[in-house]
Amino acid sequence: MAVTITINVSDTDEKVLLSDLKNIQDWVNSAVDGKINNSWKRMQQNWTEQLMNDASFTDPIPSNKADFVSLVTAREDYQTRSERDAAQETAE
Repeated sequence: MAVTITINVSDTDEKVLLSDLKNIQDWVNSAVDGKINNSWKRMQQNWTEQLMNDASFTDPIPSNKADFVSLVTAREDYQTRSERDAAQETAE
């Protein structure tokens, strides 16, 4: 599932951004790429540790991103951020 995100920036805010940025779209793309890279690093670190500490998991840990993400997101104990937040709110 790929997602397309569209944002609307007012004329005034566009002028504000262009006073600081050469190209708004390039900046947005770079910001999203940076967030993806940081999220990937955290996910990989967190789940590698969880998989290594899971005695019931005996398969090799995939070395490529797509296979790693597919493995992790298919697990019963995987939760998205929204799911983790909802579970925490319910527990409180």
